[in-house]
Amino acid sequence: MSTAAPTQWKTLPAPDSPDAWIVRAAEAAAILATDAAARDKAGATPYTEIQLLKDSGLVTLLGPAEHGGGGQDWTTAYRVIREVAKADGSIGQLLGYHYLWNWAARLVGTREQWEHVEAEAVRHTWFFGGAVNPRDSDVVVTEDGDDLVFTGAKTFSTGSKVSDVTVLEGVLEGTDQHIFAIVPSDSPGLVFHDDWNNIGQRLTESGGVTIDGVRTPWASAAGYVDKEFRPRVYNTLNVPTIQLVFISFYLGIAAGALETAATYTRTKARSWLHGGYDQAVDEPYVIDTYGDLTAKLWAVEALAEAVAAEGQKLHDAPDEVTEQSRAAFEVRVAAAKARATEVALEVTSRIFEVTGARATASAEGLDRFWRNVRTHTLHDPVAYKRREVGRHVLTGELPEPTWYS
Repeated sequence: MSTAAPTQWKTLPAPDSPDAWIVRAAEAAAILATDAAARDKAGATPYTEIQLLKDSGLVTLLGPAEHGGGGQDWTTAYRVIREVAKADGSIGQLLGYHYLWNWAARLVGTREQWEHVEAEAVRHTWFFGGAVNPRDSDVVVTEDGDDLVFTGAKTFSTGSKVSDVTVLEGVLEGTDQHIFAIVPSDSPGLVFHDDWNNIGQRLTESGGVTIDGVRTPWASAAGYVDKEFRPRVYNTLNVPTIQLVFISFYLGIAAGALETAATYTRTKARSWLHGGYDQAVDEPYVIDTYGDLTAKLWAVEALAEAVAAEGQKLHDAPDEVTEQSRAAFEVRVAAAKARATEVALEVTSRIFEVTGARATASAEGLDRFWRNVRTHTLHDPVAYKRREVGRHVLTGELPEPTWYS
């Protein structure tokens, strides 16, 4: 892949509207698309791909405009993730997780902390990774004077070797206090492992990490003042925001699958010899399948955008978020997550019905779309998302904040 940024990125001002940022994302995606299948097969660490995201300015999309960032909100970020994921699901996931970890300071931290982090992130074009996996044993955090020391391990650390900084999370020894802190990814004691070898999302650098005595000042503990945590209900928006990021790259991958398959059908697919049609694009079942899948995708995209807009109202007034408004938002996100999962799996599987046997050739790389969706949609069981919706409909129950709801 050529890593040279298009000339216009270097000579034109940064995008200044949501639509302009989507155009910029599409430009980056077009570069990624040129060899996406080959890079997926090679599975090399995506250093050049991350540099492309930096050169394009997409890395600083959520950063404050006064420091040179894009000054955009989450509704634009979700659209950008979708656009990038159309070309490369792995890079779409990496960008989405980067936005999440970059936002973690604002989610949990004090105003002074998140203003500092966001300014530094733009200034140094940081790419964020995170070593936070609640299914593993808690990382232990101990005090050593004015420092905190993190020790433990995590099975997954998306972004790992391509990140500039990493979000750590652990429990303060002898307490039930969770502590988040951002540390340089080259910190002594932070060791990323080359053990991510899964069927999909191959370039996400999601392997394990050992955290062996990683030190950071107490002052970097997000949301703590004089070693006491200052909670807000807004702190609990992590899960619905994370799930909307997931939805975004699921839908992006599905859209990319449909676009790629349609190109194949138009240019390479052959009509069935007994069907009576000269071209595959005239086959009634082919037309029907594309219409069916496109309608389903458009519907869930519209749902996702509506839910994202509802969530943005909470982000715009963080001190006004209540337990009720947060829980109601989570139910809506759960519904979108359930539908996005089902539709993305259907689209990426059924494209082979309308491309034909020759489309299964490894050189075409159409299988990567399904592998990518299938891999990440196992992150948390979608049945539990449907349960959140169903229980709310039947009993009025609203989900309690957990690591997954």
